[in-house]
Amino acid sequence: MTTEPDRHPVNSLDDVVHQRVRLGILTVAHQARRVEFGFLRTALGLTAGNLSQHLAVLEKAGLIHIEKGYEGKRARTWLSLTSDGDRALKDEVTQLKRLIHEIEQGGSAQES
Repeated sequence: MTTEPDRHPVNSLDDVVHQRVRLGILTVAHQARRVEFGFLRTALGLTAGNLSQHLAVLEKAGLIHIEKGYEGKRARTWLSLTSDGDRALKDEVTQLKRLIHEIEQGGSAQES
């Protein structure tokens, strides 16, 4: 393997971002720019309480901005990525690509 153990891509994954649901939230928010809570809940197959807990973690980390308001007479919650959130998502993707590269390099070296 070409990577030193302490420099392995896995060590660079962000625990806040890498968790499956939070990575999904950041990804959908990145694609949509601004996403409504109900859409996100349905898209990720979550309960409202579960989604709220993950949003609180991301908001506390400064990765998303939550906006509450009304659409007609219905209360709505929207979220969007902050610049830190966009950067964190891109960093996570970069580290995942490095990890994939490590796996592919290891697989091809064993095959020869």
